[in-house]
Amino acid sequence: MTGTKKWTTEITITEVGREVTAEARLRGENSGSLVGYGSAICKVTDANVPAIGDELAAARAFSDLSHQLLHNAAEDIEAHTRQPVDHLRG
Repeated sequence: MTGTKKWTTEITITEVGREVTAEARLRGENSGSLVGYGSAICKVTDANVPAIGDELAAARAFSDLSHQLLHNAAEDIEAHTRQPVDHLRG
């Protein structure tokens, strides 16, 4: 297998009041897309630093997305090998 493939990730961050939500969308050249979601809430007692909420929500959205990719890879391995996949390690 040689060549280069391009996957594009787009993150959308929305802030409403003290809550930030993020949506991480991954698109492949020849496939559909996966969407990961994350959020962060700034407590009333916390200093309001929007950049921190953005970072937390985005990190959580990317984490959700990575879990989906691992799940899909495990399903593909099982379909190909007809063997159960217990754990995928990086």
